Amino acid sequence: MSRADTRTNPAPQARAPAELKLAFDDNRFASLVFGQYDQNIAKIEHRLGVVANASGNHVILKGTPEACGQARRVLESLYERVRQGQAITLGDVDGAIAEIALQGSLFPRESDGPRVNFDQITTRKRGAVRARNVAQDLYLKMLKSKELVFAEGPAGTGKTWLAVGQAVGLLEQGVVERLILSRPAVEAGERLGFLPGDMREKVDPYLRPVYDALYDFMDGRSVERGLQTGMIEVAPLAFMRGRTLTNACVLLDEAQNTTSMQMKMFLTRLGEGSRMIITGDPSQTDLPNGQVSGLAEAVRLLDGVEGIGHVKFSGADVVRHDLVRRIVAAYESSGPSDGRRPG
Repeated sequence: MSRADTRTNPAPQARAPAELKLAFDDNRFASLVFGQYDQNIAKIEHRLGVVANASGNHVILKGTPEACGQARRVLESLYERVRQGQAITLGDVDGAIAEIALQGSLFPRESDGPRVNFDQITTRKRGAVRARNVAQDLYLKMLKSKELVFAEGPAGTGKTWLAVGQAVGLLEQGVVERLILSRPAVEAGERLGFLPGDMREKVDPYLRPVYDALYDFMDGRSVERGLQTGMIEVAPLAFMRGRTLTNACVLLDEAQNTTSMQMKMFLTRLGEGSRMIITGDPSQTDLPNGQVSGLAEAVRLLDGVEGIGHVKFSGADVVRHDLVRRIVAAYESSGPSDGRRPG
């Protein structure tokens, strides 16, 4: 796959800098690894503190021996993904760096020790989608092993997107027979009659993020066919009342906007052969002042109950964009807020 040549230049003080040369077998694959205008190389330089010069199928890494070794393993990991036909994004580069960092922390004296691979989900349209950090890895493991999973955290951590991907994967594998995707339409008070259009046109604005994730993981024609046949249902939370949901994967997004009674109602819809995923950001709620969030209450009451998983993401787990990560970190470091969205 690649050949490495490492040279260490002696230095009188501290740790000597290293120079490591990599050569990949396929120029086309190498160019995909390096990224458009070498953007993936630039990301590796920034994150690992190395200097990398790419040309053709070669790359020269300069920095500390440890950093160069990490950069080499990241590049080799990305090359293997490209070789398997997977696309590479800047988020995937971040994920590869996180994987290599975890491997180094588990095997500090064995730089080429047992390989640590984050978990992944697979759908027909996107193929394999791998977790990009430890929190996402834990999340995917829980989605596969627990009947009910709570995921809390800020925007950009992949809570909803990965949940929809897991749901689509379960549907395509025949584990469940249908998908039910829901959000509370708090801004409309779940009184949708005054809005124009049929029911789908009324609720679409509140469910658009869920639709976007769905189309990411499924072909558009399959989504439309599923919506027409009832195999896929996208509906506001109010429509769940009085139902028992069997052999289904049920996702409740923006769950921080549920009341205590709404959350209890939703949780008790779980039927035989079903999975339930509940996601939300406790710091962003549209509930009236003094109203207890059903998500926060449910997480507290159900802590430790067998069959229920709970993952809490932080600003450090944001995978959307480096600037979003810094924005979330700034808000988190400013101290607690009242959890209300700015007007």
